[in-house]
Amino acid sequence: MSSLNLDDFTDLIERPDGGVRRDAEEHRARLVVPPGSLGRLDDLGEWLAAAQSSVPVRPVERPRVVLFAGDHGIAGREVSARPAGTAVELVRDVLEGGRPVSVLARRLDVPVRVVDMALDCDPASLPEDVVRHRVRRGSGSIDVEDALTLEEAEAAFRAGMAVADEEADSGTDLVVLGDISVGGTTAAGTLVAALCGTDASVVTGRGGLAIDDLAWMRKCAAIRDALRRARPVLGDQLRLLATVGGADLTAMTGFLLQSAVRKLPVLLDGMVTAACALVAQRVAFRAPDWWLASHASGEPGQAKALDRMALEPVLPRGVAVGEGAGALLALPLVQAAAALAAELPVRQELVKDA
Repeated sequence: MSSLNLDDFTDLIERPDGGVRRDAEEHRARLVVPPGSLGRLDDLGEWLAAAQSSVPVRPVERPRVVLFAGDHGIAGREVSARPAGTAVELVRDVLEGGRPVSVLARRLDVPVRVVDMALDCDPASLPEDVVRHRVRRGSGSIDVEDALTLEEAEAAFRAGMAVADEEADSGTDLVVLGDISVGGTTAAGTLVAALCGTDASVVTGRGGLAIDDLAWMRKCAAIRDALRRARPVLGDQLRLLATVGGADLTAMTGFLLQSAVRKLPVLLDGMVTAACALVAQRVAFRAPDWWLASHASGEPGQAKALDRMALEPVLPRGVAVGEGAGALLALPLVQAAAALAAELPVRQELVKDA
């Protein structure tokens, strides 16, 4: 029996201040550039002002990329273009600066944090600050067995909450959230299909490193089989994550909910983060107001999840590579929106009237 009561998040999470958002809209209407002429940047500035409870909006000065990492047993069914158990190679490449997220983060001067939740490797092979929250090595193959025990799921969820608290306490003012996984989009597709009541084929995409038709059919079959195991536990979100999620997805769900508790805005990356956000929305319906969908990755499951949460991507065509790269592409637009809302002068006639 879990001692974690997810219902508490419904009371703990408040929406961003609607009064502040109205103040931000009124402030925007007084600026030299007419309202609407900046397109989506106006919406972004007002969203950020409400999240910060500040008019004019403050600049985003301390963003951080947070990537949760794990290997998924379902990858052993050859549903991914990468061999099962090789997510650690991607993690090392990120840490050494050789992945797209690393290049973009250097260019944008944004620190990257990797959190190992269930990589299939010796934890001694990675830095202590990466592995200290690890719950287990790999996960169960969700088509025939649970990804985690309920105790492991609770530990992973609490780890995600702890990471959110660490980021909020350290002064991070916006999180770019992503994942590093092999088999993660299969688990994510299962969650989206289960929560949206749809078939496996509707949510099954090709992944960041595109799979061929045979692998796509194996992936559909894996999600179909996992769905049979997911449907009986739909009413219990922690048990759902234990059954067909994995430690990294469970931790991301906890991270998203605790970030909303701490009023820390989050940029969602691709398919995996969208699936976790959808689970988190089931826990606390106000939580999505603290998240921004950064880009459309082209994954059908991501599109389904974002539509269910009424989140519109900032970038209509992002990237499929994952690892937070697409979300990082949207970060300069959020920063630009904040700068414009804060620094554009008020129309001269209004200044004279005052």
